[in-house]
Amino acid sequence: MFLWIKAFHVIAVITWFAALFYLPRLFVYHAMADESDTVGRERFQVMERKLLKGIMTPSMIVAVALGLWMIALVPSYLSQGWMHAKLTLVVLLLGYHHWCARIVKTFAQEANTRSHVWYRWFNEAPVIALIAIVILVIVKPF
Repeated sequence: MFLWIKAFHVIAVITWFAALFYLPRLFVYHAMADESDTVGRERFQVMERKLLKGIMTPSMIVAVALGLWMIALVPSYLSQGWMHAKLTLVVLLLGYHHWCARIVKTFAQEANTRSHVWYRWFNEAPVIALIAIVILVIVKPF
């Protein structure tokens, strides 16, 4: 049963990361949209909301729930340094996820003040987290 849980955890993590990569990219394009293009801006708002609520948040919940289930089945993971580092990165990703949700609301209120360049840099954070998490889980350096 553990391997099934792990398989679905990996699927949920992949889905979550796909959304974590794509939503900030939508922010880039939304920030670049011409102020007079209300149809385009409204389209971005719909895409951002649906991605956040329909894919990103549900996959985050499933990934976290299955991860906790695996830890409950193998509590010795909590005594390993690589797991501490991974969980730290997961907590940071949860914060990033909620930051994205706040940005979606900011765009929905037409209150964005950041440039597309800022969002391009913002988009890089989950890439770094993904690389670190994969290395921690596969190599287990600690």
